[in-house]
Amino acid sequence: MRVRLLFLFTIILVGSTVAQTNDGPELAEDAEKLRNQIVELNKELFLLEEDLLHPASTRAAIYLSLDHGALFHLDAVKIKLDGKPVHAHLYTQHELQALQRGAIQPLFVTDLAAGKHNLTAVFTGKGPKGRDFKRAVTIDFEKGTEAKAFEIKIQDDPSQQQPKFEIITWQ
Repeated sequence: MRVRLLFLFTIILVGSTVAQTNDGPELAEDAEKLRNQIVELNKELFLLEEDLLHPASTRAAIYLSLDHGALFHLDAVKIKLDGKPVHAHLYTQHELQALQRGAIQPLFVTDLAAGKHNLTAVFTGKGPKGRDFKRAVTIDFEKGTEAKAFEIKIQDDPSQQQPKFEIITWQ
């Protein structure tokens, strides 16, 4: 990562210096083309770095969605993977509004070895009638050689007048 940033900075600096000389508009145009090529190369290097750090065969991603949210005001979520805490998030009003409008929040991306695993999400917030509310949902799953993605979904259940929590495995 540091090498990539240093490379990008050096090339941009050289390109800017060359473009500032009085050798004409062709040189400035060439420098601009070079800068654009470097930006594209930087994007490709970033994608390669992501693939190296989180190869598809070991990648696991967790997302959160909130359907309406009238029966539950989400304050925080804690994620445990195989019994170990791996992520926690406190929600702002702005984030909750985005989730209520249909946004899906990427919570956590990690590398997982093949085998059996357990995912637990613990939610805290305000339930119906403004009462403190804490609920957990768990899923056991088998990780193979393909990437895994999960959606933790919070829905209102009007028939029970309670929020409903579930973890969905994306295919």
